Amino acid sequence: MTVLALRNVSKSFGPIEVLHGVDLALEPGEVHALIGENGAGKSTIMKILGGFLDPTTGDLLLDGQPRQFTSGPQAEAAGVVVIHQEFNLAPDLSVAANVFLGREAGGFRLDHRAMREGTADLLGQLHSPIDPDTLIRDLSVPDRQMVEIAKALSRKARVLIMDEPSAVLTHREVGALYEQIDRLRGQGVAILYCSHRLDEVAHLADRITVLRDGRVVRQALRGELDENGMATAMVGRELQDFYPPKGHPSDALALQVTGLTVPGEVHGVDLSLRQGEVLGIAGLVGSGRTELAEGLVGLRPASAEIRVNGQPVHIRELRDAFAAGLAYLTEDRKEAGLLLEKDLRVNLTLATLERFGGFRIDTSAEDAALDRAVADFDIRAPRRDMQTGKLSGGNQQKLLLAKTMLPDPRIIIIDEPTRGIDVGTKRQIYAFIRKLADEGRSLVVISSEMTEVIGLSDRILVMRGGRIAGEISGPDMTEENIVRLAMGVSSEAA
Repeated sequence: MTVLALRNVSKSFGPIEVLHGVDLALEPGEVHALIGENGAGKSTIMKILGGFLDPTTGDLLLDGQPRQFTSGPQAEAAGVVVIHQEFNLAPDLSVAANVFLGREAGGFRLDHRAMREGTADLLGQLHSPIDPDTLIRDLSVPDRQMVEIAKALSRKARVLIMDEPSAVLTHREVGALYEQIDRLRGQGVAILYCSHRLDEVAHLADRITVLRDGRVVRQALRGELDENGMATAMVGRELQDFYPPKGHPSDALALQVTGLTVPGEVHGVDLSLRQGEVLGIAGLVGSGRTELAEGLVGLRPASAEIRVNGQPVHIRELRDAFAAGLAYLTEDRKEAGLLLEKDLRVNLTLATLERFGGFRIDTSAEDAALDRAVADFDIRAPRRDMQTGKLSGGNQQKLLLAKTMLPDPRIIIIDEPTRGIDVGTKRQIYAFIRKLADEGRSLVVISSEMTEVIGLSDRILVMRGGRIAGEISGPDMTEENIVRLAMGVSSEAA
């Protein structure tokens, strides 16, 4: 019997209808994948199922009976648990306190030992070495995701809704996640799995629902759709030439870095970047990729000899990097890149306010800059004054890219350019990156997706243990060679 379902559900925000007559059924012991481009309506569906939004029309059914959840906790009490893409953790509390928040053991006198032991057991199931006493603020992004998963497992869900749960996980952690999904499926839990990684959808899903523009356009059982078929259903057209043709970098050096050291993270890295080149940085999570970028632009204490267009520069903080023509697009757009409660204009111009009048802001000039950004980067928003957090992930990323490019940098470092973004928007961002290189700008692209770093880069550096493990280019840019270098296995390409 179906556990949880939507029947002819529509949802409107003011005059804008974002869901149109959606039917969806979640069965016990089944992984049901929900896929679609950013803005297709996936998040709205998950929020309705999880009690965070009410449908405008149509019914939510629990065990075949109409039901209305008035809050997330009420849905959880009925066995419907959501793992959100945006972390829902208290940063100043410990891991154990977060896992048991609202369901503390021991009643009036909290049983901290029981909560620590229970948390350790849940993390052990996920093969995670996280200490239950660690504060959330001291954890990496992948470790925070593992805590979210452990917290959801502790809820004993009948329905588990997972929104991009693997987006920030290492290969080992993804394997542990798959183990838990198989275990929960065997226990009869209904799982709704939302992911932009079509390979894992093909691997996990018993059933697939494809959304496009707020409508269900395809439903399929395991094996009926391959990755290409899923992508075509999502965007409504064949995806040809996913990565743009590569360019022809100049021989002139835009950037030379010698002996870059970030204490405890990066050890004496040398790199060079040519004008018009896209340099890829690959490596496992924890290899020092992000720390290298943050050290280079002054976001972490670092030492190095840096030359831009042959001239020595001294970068101690981010404003020094801006002055030298360097810009950095963070991997974490929600926490470090954008102010989600502010509108598009504020986010676009915040880092360059002096260009718009400083003390007295020229809002008409800001509006003109936003008009150009919307046109140049195809930012799709119903209203310019809406909160940035209400944009789809793809449009948030395009806004962040526009913000990064507003100071007109010549060297751009982009960390995880397409994390949590659908295939159609990925293709747009790849085209933006290549256009910037073709204009003579120089780019460093850090990515956990090997196909992405291969498809975009003119040359790839692979990091391991805070050092450059090797450089590959041309026909040697293969997933096998990247993995060998990242894992410390000898390779002819190294």
